[in-house]
Amino acid sequence: MKRRQFLTAAGAGLAASALAAPAIAQSSPEIKWRMTASWPKSLDTIYGGAEVMAKAVGEATDGKFQIQTFAAGEIVPGLQALDAAGAGTVEMGHTASYYYFGKDPTFGFGTSVPFGPNFRINQAWLLEGGGLDALNAFYKKYNVYALLAGNTGCQMGGWYRKEIKTVKDLDGLKMRIGGWAGRVLSKLGAIPQQIAGGDIYPALERGTLDACEWVGPYDDEKLGFNKVAPHYYSPGWWEGGSMLFAFVNLDKWNALPKHYQSALMQAGHYANTWMMAKYDQLNPPAMRKLLAGGTKLHIFSPEIMEASYKATMELHAEVSSTNENFKKINESMLAFTKPTYEWFSVAEAPYDNFMMRKMRG
Repeated sequence: MKRRQFLTAAGAGLAASALAAPAIAQSSPEIKWRMTASWPKSLDTIYGGAEVMAKAVGEATDGKFQIQTFAAGEIVPGLQALDAAGAGTVEMGHTASYYYFGKDPTFGFGTSVPFGPNFRINQAWLLEGGGLDALNAFYKKYNVYALLAGNTGCQMGGWYRKEIKTVKDLDGLKMRIGGWAGRVLSKLGAIPQQIAGGDIYPALERGTLDACEWVGPYDDEKLGFNKVAPHYYSPGWWEGGSMLFAFVNLDKWNALPKHYQSALMQAGHYANTWMMAKYDQLNPPAMRKLLAGGTKLHIFSPEIMEASYKATMELHAEVSSTNENFKKINESMLAFTKPTYEWFSVAEAPYDNFMMRKMRG
């Protein structure tokens, strides 16, 4: 090659490189977001899910996409995470969808509805049964996009100052209980109150509450409920498989480069898996510690379970008759849940029941 031709070709190559570099840089911009959570920092499991998600995003993008997490109350109160994300006060909110059922009962779905699917079936419906797509179509009018971001598994049925043996014992019971389940319990005579996690203990200690529920042994012990309410009940029929969400401001989500969207979504999946594993690691020893310390463990009576189920079905029918969004998503969830539970009864339940008997021995 002649010298002039070589220099011309080299110059063209350098020019192309110079043009390409800014294009690559523009496709991976430096972004800093804030994520507010509905949880106090002391709950290293549930608040930890927000931290795990943020860290995973940073690592996947070489630090270009950074998310700073904030506990409940540091920017907005815990029960305003969705509103803050939708309004753009923050870019994201790590929370439970059912906290916002007052806006529309449809918010109950996704995280958990009473007598809804367990966590595996709930997750399968959300990811493979069209559940999350249906919910995100609904969330659009609140200017947010939901990503899976946590998983507590089946929760406990809460702490009570006195034993709850019959439906009559629920009459007048002042109970902290989140979301749609409160509407069910109110049909049975209870007085539900929705209070953020960090505010429950003082209310229970003062007697403003007669009972409360949160998650399970590990978190509940951290919050100290066993010190003022000795009776611990199972199961939390209102949260058979709670999934948590990261609600992302819709405009911010749409403006993200596609690979940043993917990184954020995959980080949420990782936080979901991590949280499930963390609770399964920590709840068993926490339960043993509570029992050794004097906690009295009870199973809800068949009378209470049946009455609660009946009240739930009645409430869902009532709401479905006037709320098309609720009806559509409820029907989608039930259509997916029924055959999956039939399958679980063939393989999962017999195996688990056998192993539980053996592990007790």
